[in-house]
Amino acid sequence: MKFLIAFFSRYIPRHYQQRIAHIILTMLSPFYRGNKFEDPIDGKTYRKLLPYGQLVKRQNALAPLSMSLERHRLIWLYLKSKTDFFTGNKRFLHVAPEYCYLRRFKKLPNLDYVTGDLISPWADVKMDICDIPFGENEFDVAMCNHVFEHVDDDRKAMSEFFRVLKPGGWGIFQVPIDNTKEETFEDNSITDPNEREKLFWQHDHVRLYGKDYGKKLEAVGFKVAESDFISELGVEQASKYALPLGEIIYICHKPKHS
Repeated sequence: MKFLIAFFSRYIPRHYQQRIAHIILTMLSPFYRGNKFEDPIDGKTYRKLLPYGQLVKRQNALAPLSMSLERHRLIWLYLKSKTDFFTGNKRFLHVAPEYCYLRRFKKLPNLDYVTGDLISPWADVKMDICDIPFGENEFDVAMCNHVFEHVDDDRKAMSEFFRVLKPGGWGIFQVPIDNTKEETFEDNSITDPNEREKLFWQHDHVRLYGKDYGKKLEAVGFKVAESDFISELGVEQASKYALPLGEIIYICHKPKHS
């Protein structure tokens, strides 16, 4: 199983993974059921979760039925605990929509829910995040996770999200971050896939963000709150929900007044 997951995550394009992975994992899920871990997104419990990752396999990362990873479960808990996302009326732009969220967000009567992606089979709108096909100030909330590291001009992409958010709106934009590095590293001259994987953590990444990521978001106009929400939850809940220890959630607000 570890080999199969590693092969799929490394060599199979994401949009193909999305089409077939849920069928396979649904069949496997009975073998993982138990009471050690709980997926807060669907409430299912497991004796263990599946490993996930390319260079480093993270144990107990992937919940079989919802296909949530650690960061998805953390964001779900944050939205439930710290925002009115599930109750307030909002126009919501979700780019690169994750399977674990899709059907649940679509069912929320308070959301005017729009999904976008270049290749995802689940997206409502085909879009390039460096040229988002919506006008200024259209959305109350936006979310786009683990995408900026794939984009050549990440500043332009960040600026586009700032543009389409309403004044007072907010977004969550997570990326892989090397917390041992103060500054983001990128080098366009590195083209060898193996070298890119070693330096950027995946062969299809164009940079590896450092602790300056929040400043990059602020540079396009966002007011950024770096939330250590996982520490608020405590060790017991972090273990129960198999959350990513040390992960900071970047909450990006568009100021109400320029």
